[in-house]
Amino acid sequence: MTDLHGKARHRRKKRALLVGAPLAVAAAAAMAYGTAFGAFGEEAQPRAAAATAAAPAWADDTADGFASVHALGQKGTYGGRDGKTVTVRSLAELEKYATAPEPYVIVVAATITMDPKGKEIKVASDKTIVGAGTSGQLVGGGFFLGRGVHNVIIRNLTIRDSYDGTWNDKEHDWDAIQMDGAHHVWIDHNDLRHMADGLIDSRKDTTYVTVSWNKLSDNNKTFGIGWTENATADLTIHHNWFRETEQRNPSTDNVAHAHLYNNYLQDDPGTDITSSYGNYSRGRTKMVLENSYFQGINNPVIKDATAALVQRGNVFTKTSGRNESGGTAFDPKAYYKYKLDKAADVPALLKSGAGPRSSLGTTAGARADRTLTVAKDGSGRYTSVQKAVDAVPAGNSSRVVIRIAPGTYRETVKVPSNKPHVTFEGTGTSRKDTVIVEGHASGMTKPGGGTYGTGGSATVAVEADDFQVRNLTISNDFDEARNQNLDGHQAVALRTAADRVRLDSLIVSGDQDTLLLDTAAKDKAGRVYLTNSYVIGNTDFVFGRATAVIDKSILTLKKRWNGTSAGYVTAPSTPAGRKGFLITRTTIDGDVTARSFHLGRPWHAGGDASLDPQATIRDSKLGAAVKTAPWTDMGGFSWKDDRFAEYKNTGPGAGGPNGDRPHLTDAQAADQETADWLGDWKP
Repeated sequence: MTDLHGKARHRRKKRALLVGAPLAVAAAAAMAYGTAFGAFGEEAQPRAAAATAAAPAWADDTADGFASVHALGQKGTYGGRDGKTVTVRSLAELEKYATAPEPYVIVVAATITMDPKGKEIKVASDKTIVGAGTSGQLVGGGFFLGRGVHNVIIRNLTIRDSYDGTWNDKEHDWDAIQMDGAHHVWIDHNDLRHMADGLIDSRKDTTYVTVSWNKLSDNNKTFGIGWTENATADLTIHHNWFRETEQRNPSTDNVAHAHLYNNYLQDDPGTDITSSYGNYSRGRTKMVLENSYFQGINNPVIKDATAALVQRGNVFTKTSGRNESGGTAFDPKAYYKYKLDKAADVPALLKSGAGPRSSLGTTAGARADRTLTVAKDGSGRYTSVQKAVDAVPAGNSSRVVIRIAPGTYRETVKVPSNKPHVTFEGTGTSRKDTVIVEGHASGMTKPGGGTYGTGGSATVAVEADDFQVRNLTISNDFDEARNQNLDGHQAVALRTAADRVRLDSLIVSGDQDTLLLDTAAKDKAGRVYLTNSYVIGNTDFVFGRATAVIDKSILTLKKRWNGTSAGYVTAPSTPAGRKGFLITRTTIDGDVTARSFHLGRPWHAGGDASLDPQATIRDSKLGAAVKTAPWTDMGGFSWKDDRFAEYKNTGPGAGGPNGDRPHLTDAQAADQETADWLGDWKP
């Protein structure tokens, strides 16, 4: 790293602070500090919190109909929206997350065969289970939602083929989805077919359920509701395509409010399956049936003498037998808003729109192949991270997630500028499980000739805008002690030279020049937002010209290769008129000698006097390692001519304002918050 100088001042209108729920930074600060990975005990924050921020747009979808009603202590149905997003490809993985007590968005990205046949996974509350495009399938079994289970979404899956050879099977209760006493459930855009018993069985007072946009086919006892004398359940059934199903289409027994609209019931002549009846209002059910289309169905609508059934706007084509209505039901609009499609449009609408969609279950509504997998053991699509990056198309316009299995990947990785919208995601339970590491340093000889520079030494280099990375370790393990012959020991772990770079739940580990936060060029913007992470080093280990926020993290100081304690946390090289480094709600400390580290110094790269380096450290905890005069000069440039300040820091390394330790006023601090740094970018 070479040196420079410059000066500029500007203020900006206050914006709202762009932060999420505060994490337990104080608890993280109380952890024992040591060198390198010895600094880490328990994780500083739950992994679920990190992954939630990355959840795709469809994970925020909420149910309509009765599943949207606030009742029984549940405010609508939104599934695992507040939890971690995980992708599963095996029965063990699916069962692990579906039965967990925590909320999860579970993406099923493979065909999973249930073992034993007929197995029904006991889903716990607060789950979204969704197929990745059209690739998520369950064969030979399904799901069970027991009493009290609530806030569950099952979407975009194919669940099929538990059929065991007996059409009217009395022995095998093998359903696609069975519910006994659950509430607030949304079953949407699935393909359910050919099961030993029901496709959907909603039993024992299961209530606040919406079933929408599903294909139900090739089955006998299709969709049964009831199994209780209590008339308490409320269900909405809309935009479903029932095709070649014999009975229970659905059968609703003692349902307080059953609202059926815009469904398509189809029984083609000359097939092996003949409908015995369509919609059935049984017992003390109150049913409203609107704008549905019945084609070739025997006994399309029937009711018991004790039940109520109000019909409006339905179409019947080539049907025969009973078609009944009568009694007083209810007004669905008293419970929720909805919009009816014309009954005549329903067949075409559902033939094109029911069942799994390629736009659901995948990141940013893209295809299922927008997720690439990496695993050292060959179980992923690629065995190296760089190979997965190489597979991303140039000019990519929607997010591609590269999911990296636990393991150590010794390689250098570069994300070139023509491959934006890439996410690296470690799939382990801890950020320590997935490690990308290499040991290059400035001055070392490259395999093809020449030597590495500081930036070229990076283990991971990001030159593409809108990059994200979470839940892994990026390390440069260059051995300074064994390479004393080299002139300088700059060894970068992570280099960013792009705009809108989101870093979360990482360990970034090295010695000198660990984390280079740069821009593509001096006149280019480069905003970085790093949260919930550990950065480890000793000399200028957070440096560069980016506009960067380090929030709710731990900067761990480590000794030099020879055991001495001395170093610098930051070395900004900010262009004039730009924001530099903002470190907020962060702990700075380590297992080093007291009063041995500076908070920063101005890096005027190449002697450029026009630069105006900036570092503000605020609302953070400073350990005893921090010098009482925390800022220092560099390369002939005085830190006092640039922009270095503190605000409301605490801890044994903190100190009051003086000539060697400038503090922001309250008014100045109001213009130096996260929102002021990130501008119109809301990560």
